[in-house]
Amino acid sequence: MNLSTIPPETLRQHVRECRDLLLANLVMTAETAAPTFGEANRVRFLLDRFRESGLDNISSDEVNNAVGFLPGTTGEKTVAVVAHLDTVFDPKENHALSLGPDRVKGIGIGDNSLGAAVLVTLPMLLRHLKFQPSYNLLLLGVSRSLGRGNLGGIRFLLENSPLKIDEAICLEGCPLGRLNYTSVAMMRGEISIQMPDEYDFSRFGVYGAIYRLNDIINRILEIPRPSRPQTSIVFGSIEGGNTFHQLAREAKLRFEVRSESDEVAGGILHHIRGIIDEVRARSGVRIDLEEIAWRQHGGISFDHPLVQLSRDVMRGLDIPPQIGPSMSELAALIAAKIPAVTLGLTHVHNVNTLEETVEIEPMFDGIAQVLGVLAGLDSKGDLS
Repeated sequence: MNLSTIPPETLRQHVRECRDLLLANLVMTAETAAPTFGEANRVRFLLDRFRESGLDNISSDEVNNAVGFLPGTTGEKTVAVVAHLDTVFDPKENHALSLGPDRVKGIGIGDNSLGAAVLVTLPMLLRHLKFQPSYNLLLLGVSRSLGRGNLGGIRFLLENSPLKIDEAICLEGCPLGRLNYTSVAMMRGEISIQMPDEYDFSRFGVYGAIYRLNDIINRILEIPRPSRPQTSIVFGSIEGGNTFHQLAREAKLRFEVRSESDEVAGGILHHIRGIIDEVRARSGVRIDLEEIAWRQHGGISFDHPLVQLSRDVMRGLDIPPQIGPSMSELAALIAAKIPAVTLGLTHVHNVNTLEETVEIEPMFDGIAQVLGVLAGLDSKGDLS
C-alpha cells in the first residue's frame, strides 16, 4: 500500500482500527517501571514485542537500549524512529494505569511511556497497512535520557552502532503538534553547600547555608546575559534547612543555563564556577558544583526537506505545529549531523505528576502523523 496516496482521514481510521493493540501496549509499557538507569524490565518488554513483530537483529546493549530492525525493499538508506524509555518516577510509586473511555491516567504515561508504546506498536501498524518501506527502519528504545542520564543511551548508540542513520524521527508523548528540529546549548547543574561540622552556630549573627546560597544566586543574577543570541538562566529548585529558628547546615540549588550560542553558555558557566570558587575561599564553607547534563546548539533549517515534509503531513491532518527547540534525543542526533525531527503524539495533562493523563482520540492523529512522515520519506528519497 502506498501510504503517501492515502487521504488523511483514511490513514487516521486505519490507526483507529488498531486502538486495542495500541492501548494494550501502552498499559504494559507504562505499568513497567523504568527510572533513569533502571530501564531493564521495560527493555525486555520491548524486545519481546519486537520478536513477536518479526523484526530482525533484535538486541540490547550495555546501557539497556532496545533495538529492532525492519529491512527495506532496497535498503538504500536507514531511517531511525527513537523513543526514550525512562521516566522521572521511582519504581516504588504506583504504576497502575486507570483506563477510561477517552483518557488514560498514570505516572510517566505522557513522558514517555506513550512514545515507547507507539514505537513498539509501529511494526504491527505497518503490517496492518501492508506497507513495507524501501528504506531500512531502525526502531530504537533508548535509555538514560533524563536528568543525570544526559542522553547516555542515544549517545552510546550513535558512537557504537555500525549502522549509518540517514534521517530520524523522535517520538514524545506530548504535546500533539510538537515539531522540534533544533536544540539549544544547555548546561544543568546542582550547587550544594554544606557547613563545616565544627561551625559555631550558637554565636549571634552567624550565617547558615541558605545565606551563602542566596549570595551565590544574587551574584549569578548579575552575570550579563545577551538578548541576542537568546540566553537565560533558570533556577529550577532550591532546598535547605529544616525549621524556623535553626540556621541551615545544608542548602542546594538546581539550575539550567540555556543559550542559542555554545560560546555564551560556556562563558556563563565559567562565571558561575568563578563565583563558587570565590565564595568558597572567602567563607571556608564546602561548596560543590555538579554539572549534570549538557547539550549543544544546532539543528536543521525550517525549510529543510524533512521539516517541510513534517509540516505538510501535519497540515493534512489539521495539526497546528508548535515549533521550538528540544533538549531530548534530537539534540544528540543533531550533534551527530543526522537530520531529525521530534513529533508529539497527543494532549497530556499534569505531566510529570501523579495525576499525569493522556487523551486517547488525539493519539490517532499523532500516530497517523508519524506514518505520514515515514511514507513521505519513502517517496522523497534521501533528504539529508
